[in-house]
Amino acid sequence: MYLVDANVLIEAKNRYYAFDIAPGFWSWLDQAHQQSVACSIDAVRDELLDGNDELAAWARANTAFFRPIDQGTTQHFGDLTSWATSRNFTQAALADFTGNNADYLLVAYAREHQHTVVTHERSQPNARARVLIPDACLAMGISTTDTFQMLRQTGTQLDLRATTFSS
Repeated sequence: MYLVDANVLIEAKNRYYAFDIAPGFWSWLDQAHQQSVACSIDAVRDELLDGNDELAAWARANTAFFRPIDQGTTQHFGDLTSWATSRNFTQAALADFTGNNADYLLVAYAREHQHTVVTHERSQPNARARVLIPDACLAMGISTTDTFQMLRQTGTQLDLRATTFSS
């Protein structure tokens, strides 16, 4: 299953899969969730609800897409924290990551449920100012991908409906 990071949804809404030009992407997400192909976690939903836009409305209307952190997920907090503290991250980066951070919870949830994390972040193994999802996932043995690879890997095609052009 694919576990979707907030930045995937935010970027899609703001750019290439905006609700008004690519409703098929959002319909695909609904179908992917119903078929146990994609989901996210409550902490991501909470981030989206901080906005007052179509994405926040979508998150409110699709609560089942977002899963709660379960007991199994919490078992990975120790290993994830140990990895992060063993690196050369700044104290601020560590505090942000290990605090009530959606990224931290996303990685732990993915580890517990053996999901692939979908994010736009890229690995930067020498980063100090921020713990990046791909680096944490690599350390925890979790696969990562981006939106486009997820769509390709699932064989998704977002076909256009008939369009009339106005001049």
